[in-house]
Amino acid sequence: MKTLCVYCGSNAGSKPIYTERAMALGNRLARDGVALVYGGGNVGLMGVVADAVLEAGGEAIGVIPEQLVNWEVAHRGLSKLEIVGSMHERKQRMFDLADGFVALPGGFGTLDEMFEMLTWRQLGIGDKPCAFLDIDGFYSPLMGMLDRMVEERFLHADQRRDLWHGDDLDAMLAWMRAYEPAQASKWMDEKRRGALR
Repeated sequence: MKTLCVYCGSNAGSKPIYTERAMALGNRLARDGVALVYGGGNVGLMGVVADAVLEAGGEAIGVIPEQLVNWEVAHRGLSKLEIVGSMHERKQRMFDLADGFVALPGGFGTLDEMFEMLTWRQLGIGDKPCAFLDIDGFYSPLMGMLDRMVEERFLHADQRRDLWHGDDLDAMLAWMRAYEPAQASKWMDEKRRGALR
């Protein structure tokens, strides 16, 4: 794993531990020689992770839509800053650059980006590991919702297990390096799938 994409908030959140853990992740990536790929901002947890990587001597690559550059949130001290035309282009470019994806706490954008990667993997468009690095139980309710999807037969149990969730950075990185994609079908009922063809 040479590059890791981190999705996280453009705000810092309500608890100091969010910032502390974002810094720890950035430091660890630099120490391991793993380049950061992220949204290119200098604000919130995004800026914290990038600054931690850079301060520890690592590489930080930002991908940001032109509109956000114009709002003056682009990080100007990165190893590399790529400016793209739209959010859709940003997602595709970050996918192309990254060997895996991690979500720290964040809002709509964080969930949108991570769930698009999970959907691409489910559809066979990508096969890269996705992980929620939880901080202070932030993502526990979301994991409960994913379990509900499995219970109600909207999500295959193997695909649910194909997503890492926890608060141990060492365990997460070890899982990502050893990752092998689940082979489960998106379809819960193969007979129904055949009937729809």
